[in-house]
Amino acid sequence: MAPLLAPLLALVLLVPRAAPAWEIDGTEVDVELVLAVDVSLSVTPHEMDIQRRGYAEAITSPEVMAAVQAGLLGRVAVTYVEWAGDGSQRTLIDWTLIETEGDAEAFAATLRDAPGTSLRRTSISNALSFSAGLFSNNGYAGLRQVIDVSGDGPNNSGRPVVQARDEAIAAGIVINGLPLMTTEGYGGRWDLPDLDLYYADCVIGGPGAFVIPVRSWDEFADAVRRKLVLEIAGLTPEPEARVWRASNPAPGGYDCMIGEKIWDRAIWSGSGTP
Repeated sequence: MAPLLAPLLALVLLVPRAAPAWEIDGTEVDVELVLAVDVSLSVTPHEMDIQRRGYAEAITSPEVMAAVQAGLLGRVAVTYVEWAGDGSQRTLIDWTLIETEGDAEAFAATLRDAPGTSLRRTSISNALSFSAGLFSNNGYAGLRQVIDVSGDGPNNSGRPVVQARDEAIAAGIVINGLPLMTTEGYGGRWDLPDLDLYYADCVIGGPGAFVIPVRSWDEFADAVRRKLVLEIAGLTPEPEARVWRASNPAPGGYDCMIGEKIWDRAIWSGSGTP
């Protein structure tokens, strides 16, 4: 060997070798899906039960299972997160592989049987940041990563929601929204009559992102089922159907700090929630 080649060969052998695709750690799935569900105090125990039963019913439905099995790989990874205010997030069901009806039934059974607790405030921003962090080293490698966030009010705790949204989108994550436009619970001063437009302008993002508003609890399970089919199948709604509107467009776009402003006014007036 030429004298100059020996040192060069030694340097090459010291350089870390990039792992080929087949050595990448993690089970490949069509989509890694975070179900991020609002359990703030404005969500009553009755509403919390409806949400859990709705997700359990949807994930075991023939339509959702057909979407799973029609995927390129025929399997998805799902985790169920409950969230409220700044620092109040918990993983109710850790990452679970869903490939068969039995997998879906086991996920649904765990969801139905889990104890429930309401938490304070509403931090969509922290819910998004917490959810985005769950994709790292979770044991799965998805062709797509999606956060499915549902809630009954605007962000009023933690950092501005658009910051968390933009960070997640920059990481290649799609955020879809399920705004709960119902009238149970605290209601009144905390409600936004056009919450779907707030979600459309301030919360969702990424290729094909969409909002499906829930106007009454009897349509919740059907809305979740339609949403899961779109997310799992990787379908992009028609441009005009990006938001199933329950209200008229806000002129000039939505004020994404509206929730914080409502909270501040309530605190100054002495009418804040516990």
